[in-house]
Amino acid sequence: MAVRIKDGTISQINRSALSAPALTNLYQVDIELDNRTLFSAINQLTGVRQDWFVRNVGIACYDATLPTSSLATAEVKDNFQGINQQFAHTRFYTDSSFSFYIDKDYRVLLFFEAWMDYISNGANVSENDRRFYRRFRYPNTYKCDGLQITKFDKNLDKKITYQFKNAFPKSIQSIPVSYGTADLLKVSVTFAYDRYILIR
Repeated sequence: MAVRIKDGTISQINRSALSAPALTNLYQVDIELDNRTLFSAINQLTGVRQDWFVRNVGIACYDATLPTSSLATAEVKDNFQGINQQFAHTRFYTDSSFSFYIDKDYRVLLFFEAWMDYISNGANVSENDRRFYRRFRYPNTYKCDGLQITKFDKNLDKKITYQFKNAFPKSIQSIPVSYGTADLLKVSVTFAYDRYILIR
């Protein structure tokens, strides 16, 4: 039976689920490229090894967004007189953003830049060439299933994991630099994906 303030005691309220809410700062992000061709191309462009990235990317991610979705609906009139009804027909998944600290060798930044370069540079023409143009690769060559975020709490007995299906970096936010007080260099990356699986 739910605890209601008007008929419950303070001790009952303290024992309710909301007396120990989940916290925002306990999570882990994992990015592991399960696409060998993509990993090989990024490694060739940057020298960043996948084992280094997998080991360090979770620590470097200081801010993340749990994915959400919404339903598109169609309105139907006149099934019942004077009543409009809505029916769901498509599920939309919103892009998710992840923010990372950039290491002194810029490997985190180079990794995402190389991933986006690989997506949009299938022409095999040098960027210094005057005839350079963009040719985009097929989606199955640059999407991966290895992006996931796990939300847990202090005692680790309860956790949920969002596994992204066919994810890829859609945009890299501008990175401001300036004279004055030094701050940590950071980059925010927005990922697009086809869908996610919620693992309880």
